[in-house]
Amino acid sequence: MTINERASVLHSWSVQADWNAPTVVGGQGARLHLADGRSILDMSSLAECSNLGHQHPRLVAAIREQAERLCFVSNAWGAKPRAELAAMLLERSGFEGGRVFFTLGGADANENAVKIARQASRRPRGTVLARDRSYHGATHLAMALSGDSRTQAQVDASAFGVQHVPPPYAYRCPFGTRDADECGHRAAQAVADRIDILGADTVAAVLMEPNAGTNGIVAPDTYWPALRRATAERGVYLIADEVMSAFGRCGEWFAWQRHGEAGRPDMMTLAKGLTGAALPLGAVVLSRDVAARIEHEMLYTGLTYCGHPLACAAGVAAMQAYADEGLIERSRSRGADLLTAVQRLQSKHPVIGDVRGGHGLFAVIELVTDRATRAPLAPWPQTPPALKALVDEAMAAGVSFATRGNLILLAPPLVIEDAELADAIALLDRLLARHFTPSPETRSAEAPT
Repeated sequence: MTINERASVLHSWSVQADWNAPTVVGGQGARLHLADGRSILDMSSLAECSNLGHQHPRLVAAIREQAERLCFVSNAWGAKPRAELAAMLLERSGFEGGRVFFTLGGADANENAVKIARQASRRPRGTVLARDRSYHGATHLAMALSGDSRTQAQVDASAFGVQHVPPPYAYRCPFGTRDADECGHRAAQAVADRIDILGADTVAAVLMEPNAGTNGIVAPDTYWPALRRATAERGVYLIADEVMSAFGRCGEWFAWQRHGEAGRPDMMTLAKGLTGAALPLGAVVLSRDVAARIEHEMLYTGLTYCGHPLACAAGVAAMQAYADEGLIERSRSRGADLLTAVQRLQSKHPVIGDVRGGHGLFAVIELVTDRATRAPLAPWPQTPPALKALVDEAMAAGVSFATRGNLILLAPPLVIEDAELADAIALLDRLLARHFTPSPETRSAEAPT
């Protein structure tokens, strides 16, 4: 039988006629092994999900052992790994007395979080506020929640009861300030103002990304605590979309924990690093108060594979690996090193307008044509041809970089070796010089403030 994936499979976020990716046959640590014999250093954790690297032996062993005991039982029945994982999540998040609803991934976690928030708030068709330039998934409700210009034409957000507010995008602040802290405060105030206009008794929840996301925005530290205060004062649930930002990606188990109790949401959604991407699994974590509101009511959710024993066993092993190997702390320290290295690139390459990150192993490089005006290389979300060429050459050299629009997103596995990280940054340094030769005018521009 002839195997031709390009001719038989639909690939997400791809033009099918253009898809021509290599086949991965294995992996180890931060590296992927290809069918043609090459080894590729993965600088994006694939879809920012392989936080534990590839083929982590602890995950492989846990899946094998669980498969030998019990592959599947529906959510109507109990399962030991499901209960164990829920208890671990509640303990690590400090949501004791809460509940966990397991899903299949991030998009349906966000959908079910909205459903639960509407039920618990007694606002079954209540408005949900999300923000522009965000991403919460590609199912219809998740697209409505997302402030994503790629999918706006495919869904009517208002039909799903969703409204959007401006983002805390400090580099291009929609409120006209270049002060990051002020931008964070004003973005949170915009949420408060929208709730006041609509009436708090009509708003079921606010759903936001607390930190890292594929939108490339890293919110100022002032933003999330101010958002928490604004929603709490108005009696509106705050849902933290931690699908990408949790499990060490931002230097904490969950990104909101950077702010302590001042950042605690009412609910949070998880996926990706929950199992180290070894198996598909998502979750909605509810606080004690939210869980109590629906304790004696029917929960109208239905996912045949929610809380799948194999996936939950992988989740338990992943949680243990993060803790036992000190990977949350490692991400925090290596993330600071990564930010310093990227800032050095910024001092050398005028094409780099902004760098942000540093809380964990996640950093964003934003490319511009002019630092003074902050003019982008291409209109969002188009990717500049020179950046595509850079990515192709990097792949040929054995390193895979993720990009979106004018952004280079650096999110390697938390287990990446120091030498591997240094090699990737050195390669990026060379390729930026090769593909973005500055003009004499740009060469004389001042370093960014």
